[in-house]
Amino acid sequence: MSRLTRRGLLAKGTLVVAFSLARGATAQEGGKKSLPLDSWIRIDAEGQVTVFTGKAELGQGLKTALIQIAADQLAVSPDSIDLVTADTALTPDEGITAGSRSMQDSGTAILNAAANVRLLLAEAAAWRLVMSADRVVMRDGAAHGTDGRSITYAELVTGLSLHVEAKADAPRRAERQVIGTNLPRVDIPAKLSGGTAYLQDFRMAGMLHARVVRGPGDGTRLKPTEVEAVSSLPGIVRVVRDGRFVAVLATDEWRAVKALHRLQAAGWERPERPVSAADEEELPIFETAGPAPQAGGTVVSAHYSRPWLMHGAIGPSCAVALWENDSLTVWTHSQGVGPLRKALAELVRLAPEQVRCIHVEGSGCYGHNGADDVAADAALAARAMPGLPVRLQWMREQEHGWEPLGSAMAVGLQATLGTDGRVSTWQHDVWSNPHSARPTSAGGLLAGAEVDPPFPSQKVRPIPMPEGGGSRNANPLYVLPNSKGIHHFAAEAPVRVSALRSLGAHMNIFAIESFMDELAKAAGADPITFRLGHLQDERARAVVQAAANRFGWAARQAGSDRRGCGFAFARYKNLAAYCAVAMEVAVDRTSGAIQVSRVVAAVDSGEAINPDGIRNQIEGGIVQSLSWTIHEAVAVEGTHRRSFDWSAYPILRFADAPASIEVHVIDRPGQPFLGTGEAAQGPAAAALANAVADAIGVRLRDMPLSRKRVKAALST
Repeated sequence: MSRLTRRGLLAKGTLVVAFSLARGATAQEGGKKSLPLDSWIRIDAEGQVTVFTGKAELGQGLKTALIQIAADQLAVSPDSIDLVTADTALTPDEGITAGSRSMQDSGTAILNAAANVRLLLAEAAAWRLVMSADRVVMRDGAAHGTDGRSITYAELVTGLSLHVEAKADAPRRAERQVIGTNLPRVDIPAKLSGGTAYLQDFRMAGMLHARVVRGPGDGTRLKPTEVEAVSSLPGIVRVVRDGRFVAVLATDEWRAVKALHRLQAAGWERPERPVSAADEEELPIFETAGPAPQAGGTVVSAHYSRPWLMHGAIGPSCAVALWENDSLTVWTHSQGVGPLRKALAELVRLAPEQVRCIHVEGSGCYGHNGADDVAADAALAARAMPGLPVRLQWMREQEHGWEPLGSAMAVGLQATLGTDGRVSTWQHDVWSNPHSARPTSAGGLLAGAEVDPPFPSQKVRPIPMPEGGGSRNANPLYVLPNSKGIHHFAAEAPVRVSALRSLGAHMNIFAIESFMDELAKAAGADPITFRLGHLQDERARAVVQAAANRFGWAARQAGSDRRGCGFAFARYKNLAAYCAVAMEVAVDRTSGAIQVSRVVAAVDSGEAINPDGIRNQIEGGIVQSLSWTIHEAVAVEGTHRRSFDWSAYPILRFADAPASIEVHVIDRPGQPFLGTGEAAQGPAAAALANAVADAIGVRLRDMPLSRKRVKAALST
């Protein structure tokens, strides 16, 4: 039996075990019941195990970790497991792969499902072996009795058809064999060898190539133009028009690109897009009481900011669509295939069950980039050519010009230091546009506003606490009496904005942890000692001390003419992983260039399924954060972008990456999984700012910490 068949409809002799969805997950049929509606685990008549997850592999190593969980609990080899990810026809709808929730939600779900499957298999084997289930040993894909007899899983599922609700607290296998090991990541070989690793590499027989025709950025549109001349070019199959939506379909990619360039020669209109001057909405974040502040305290205040940021996907967004038999299939690198399915169905006027979205990893992600929009573009193009797959990829200037940006933000902080050197009051104000406008309807897609008639735009709202959007991590984990936080939320922005990795946490942690250093300096205290004096969470203290000790903080050289050290800490969302970062930098006083020479991080993600995978995530988060914090800023003029390529939007280059990054994982077996993918961005940004301040003796509070800003600070 082929693996494709195993992933299809239930076959005779297949054991199906479904179980209650994890917190945050929703059932595919309506999402209202946490009931066994879909299979998470199947074992076929050959003993092959298939595991299903609604979460997507984005480069974070999720596939490997989920395979490890299932393999350990089922007592099988990882090689015997097929993993199916984020497919609206096959997997549970677990919403969007975001917020560092994949292990917390799907990892926990699969852990419980696998434990239930193992228990059911042991009970089935006990009947055949005529012994109690607790005497049956599950090992290497078989049930072993104390008398030497064994029954394979393939034999156990033959003739056995089960569809049951799982126990919520099935006992997990005590012995860890695969969990906690550095199992090589299953997604890496193809990426290193030039294989088919990304959706951009995806090809189908008879496939057409397409390009969408748009202005260079949001707020622009194509001038009215005739398309007949383009339609007659060699290799052009069709020019699709629906209202203002225009796409060119060709027999090969280069012909589609040339046709696009010809249409672009007609020029663009840049109508002014008015932004409402509606009052901002003040949303309370947190408020705590405390003893009256001591008289004679010192008031310290500061203001921090960051610009609009891009996702900067290395591979421009891509999708493949097939319209066949009045149904639509889209291969997409969207992080939310379930919500996208709903939006696409509305856009092309099909019932949701007539649309299938299959996730394929894209070259560049971590947030709401162009993946959903290009899926809609491909769907409209494929609708015009039934029976033929259509591959549509954006150009670089389209990715830079149209992808939703991470919101620009500003933070104001004020605190009072008592005569005892402790914080006695704290005020946090954050100003931000929305941080999530992911499409849940056709109105959330670029094409939705272009077709005739256009769909009404989606309304966006702030994400409520405790996770928050612009307010994410604005509530410090430190014990701060008489503290208050306000989110000043403006629903409309001059440019298109949505989710960028870590949302508001990057900015809020940058501000809080920079401010903690400023307060420590005002109090005449060591920065880490000052933090520990306001930190009661024992796991947080352990992470701070681990990073400081591994870095050799106590023996560091004090800030000199050009070198400095910085430190920062946060628990992501105050719900997920704990991360502390220590950093050493060198600053060239002539050029203003910052070179990060050494980074040491410590992280507590609960039980570490794959320690090396956790290190990958923290290392990647540090590098990405350094790029944001030193280099990146979208140039905006009024309501128009001016950054359309890498020269106008520089990112961190290999030569400027840290010379050394060490990540120390604190493993806590048996503890819940804590999200890791976005834990390092905030601490890395703040550690950098603190190290630069230590090196040059001047505090930079506005990102990016560019050469120009460093030189300007040194000249004051």
